[in-house]
Amino acid sequence: MTSENADSKAVLRREAFARRRALPPEIRDRFTVRLIDEGLRLARLWRPSAVSAFHPIRDEPDALALLGALADKGFMTALPVVAGRGSHLIFRLWRPGDPTVIGAMGIVEPLDAAPPVEPDLLFVPLACFDRGGHRIGYGAGYYDRSIERLRAMKTVHAVGVAYGVCEVHAVPYEAHDQRLDAIVTEQETIFADER
Repeated sequence: MTSENADSKAVLRREAFARRRALPPEIRDRFTVRLIDEGLRLARLWRPSAVSAFHPIRDEPDALALLGALADKGFMTALPVVAGRGSHLIFRLWRPGDPTVIGAMGIVEPLDAAPPVEPDLLFVPLACFDRGGHRIGYGAGYYDRSIERLRAMKTVHAVGVAYGVCEVHAVPYEAHDQRLDAIVTEQETIFADER
């Protein structure tokens, strides 16, 4: 990654985090309800064998409620596990109520005893996004490596989960950055256009 791209991504990430932090609680609550509805709709559309979402950190939207709704409808659900720096994520079967541990990155993860699974629908956290399906995450590349690996094996849909205030005009990206198929916000579902 060029230092210019890294610098501009860092600025966009910082600004998006500030906008996200400023959101009132009622928008967060409303988004949880919309995410459940829209996540179920997309799962019915794409019929995945397994669905992954994320345990929210900081001010991220609550994807756990979506996982609960998906599990209740019979979908196999999973959470990611960070295996180590520079690696791809390992996805382990999990549904709300299953035991968890705090992982190496300080994020809640399923136990090592939970069976691994290769999801083909991933609900992905992000800092900011554009309508071309490009995202800025937290800078470690775990999701890019994981989505690339999964897409080399089968058809995979990656859906960003973000508040509308996290949209930017254009995300600087490079060849290794994986595009999202869609982004779900509290206001709309954006299917990525070609950029």
